[in-house]
Amino acid sequence: MILNAKIPAGPLEQKWERYKKTAKLVNPANRKKLDIIVVGTGLAGSSIAASLGEMGYQVKSFCFQDSPRRAHSVAAQGGVNAAKNYKNDGDSVYRMFVDTLKGGDFRAREANVYRMAECSMNLIDQAVAQGVPFGREYGGYLNNRSFGGVQVSRTFYARGQTGQQLLLGAYQALMRQVGKKAVQLFSRHEMLDVVVIDGKARGIIVRNLDTGEIERHAAHAVILATGGYGKIYYLSTLAMGCNGSAIWRAHKKGALMASPSWIQVHPTSLPQSGDYQSKLTLMSESLRNDGRIWVPLKSDERRAPNDIPEEDRDYYLERRYPAFGNLAPRDISSRAAKERIDAGFGIGPLKNAVYLDFAKAIKDQGKQKIEEKYGNLFDMYHKITGYDAYSEPMMISPSAHFSMGGLWVDYELMTTLPGLFALGEANFADHGANRLGANSLLQASVDGYFIAPYTIANYLSNEIHTGKISTDHPEFEKAELAIKKQIDELLQIKGKKTVDYFHKTLGKLLYDYCGLARNEQGLNYAISEIKKLKQEFYNNVMVSGQSNSLNTELEKAGRVADYFEIGELMCYDALTRKESCGAHFREEYQTADGEALRNDAEFQFISAWAWKENGEQPELIKEPLTFEEIQPTVRSYK
Repeated sequence: MILNAKIPAGPLEQKWERYKKTAKLVNPANRKKLDIIVVGTGLAGSSIAASLGEMGYQVKSFCFQDSPRRAHSVAAQGGVNAAKNYKNDGDSVYRMFVDTLKGGDFRAREANVYRMAECSMNLIDQAVAQGVPFGREYGGYLNNRSFGGVQVSRTFYARGQTGQQLLLGAYQALMRQVGKKAVQLFSRHEMLDVVVIDGKARGIIVRNLDTGEIERHAAHAVILATGGYGKIYYLSTLAMGCNGSAIWRAHKKGALMASPSWIQVHPTSLPQSGDYQSKLTLMSESLRNDGRIWVPLKSDERRAPNDIPEEDRDYYLERRYPAFGNLAPRDISSRAAKERIDAGFGIGPLKNAVYLDFAKAIKDQGKQKIEEKYGNLFDMYHKITGYDAYSEPMMISPSAHFSMGGLWVDYELMTTLPGLFALGEANFADHGANRLGANSLLQASVDGYFIAPYTIANYLSNEIHTGKISTDHPEFEKAELAIKKQIDELLQIKGKKTVDYFHKTLGKLLYDYCGLARNEQGLNYAISEIKKLKQEFYNNVMVSGQSNSLNTELEKAGRVADYFEIGELMCYDALTRKESCGAHFREEYQTADGEALRNDAEFQFISAWAWKENGEQPELIKEPLTFEEIQPTVRSYK
């Protein structure tokens, strides 16, 4: 298979405008004849469903939550990037493009990255018009702060709840279309398969999570906006319901999976406090604007943090990366924290954390100013830990967070399965091997509001004579029977170990051998152990209850079954990429001072993987990366 990214010709800054000028359109009368399914109601899902409904298409929107407002976009607290240059500090679309490409360690397409930076200009105006309460300066102008990996202030924020406020804006737009009956909303429905007819995505099979009923839904195009699969590690910043099943089921129907091993570990999470935990809490990266990160210089330090003088503290990010300091990119900051913790300098009851200290910021700016910026985050920290971060340092630790990998998509955000599109974190497209903070909300929003409405219309322009897609087609029957068979098999195992046991075991295995650091021996071991664990799962998992009713254990079992296969592919991907880049740190490939050692001569490509049946190893298909605007350089933040 040869991958065609469909990148428009011409200068970089003209590609998107040229595409929009030449893309095919669907006139308003014909839009009413076309059905579109959108799976997921986060920022990407709600924005595209609302946009398509407003345009006149017939849209069905699905989410497994009880309300679209419960989508995990609410958890992206710190801000959203836009190259507005309000601070007059040298920012521009081009600067944002360079920062993002460099932040991803030159493992993303130039055209996609530039388009995201370009579209960022319109997003802030769109959000303000929706009523998003961005932070403002005294004179009323929108305020900005800085995030990791950049030297300008381009992050717009609504205190520490930017994702929630942006999602509320998209949710209101969505519900307006639901009220106008342009969009049908199906909450508490989980997609279990994509239906392919004559090589095109034509619908989905879903399970009503309240009744257990299996349903068929047909459409001319299917859009997946279902987020990432970082919950595969079990302990992560993601909500318990987050999963990778939608994109994985699509992968097994013919959509290639790209760069699955590129999983970001966030440096600013609360540390694990015990084996009882099912998730970790994310503290916003925005805190690194004013907080200073350090550990004691002595590994056996027993003094309280406020009693440790400056000369006995190691501000290791400021020491190692003086140009960026505490705002070094996430992958670098997380690895640096892990290095200090592994070396015995961790703090806290389990010695698994580092300090994030606001004493200097409070002294310089006053407590009131810090409270205005981060008050809700400090309150959350106090409620969870019982400690007051105004009077003593926070304790933070790296935690699995965001998946840069996802379904392979071309410039139009369409997968290798015609008619199947993937938006937001469900695709791999814009972040390369590491995502810069505050680019996740940006990508999800611009995919839904400004990009997919054009590209999907270009595809659907050839579907206006197709006619209604019938759910009576044999492929719907075949897909439904396969899903029912899988459900029955899970319920019939009647083993002795819980689904959570297998999820926890898999998660620890991946964190240890395919997490912040990887090596060949560990990855081969992980693949071997995942195969064994998967076999044990199908022999000894305990899934109680019935299929025709509410059954959360059955939901989890299906998702964990997919996680075994996703985890195995993550390890294969990490094993074949014999270099270190971004979040992928192979211990065999590093500089003398412990920095990532990229290999552009052999690995300047996107790894796309094809599913193989009967336990065969997946097939690697390469999409070469070409850089015309800027040439890859050694990624240094020193």
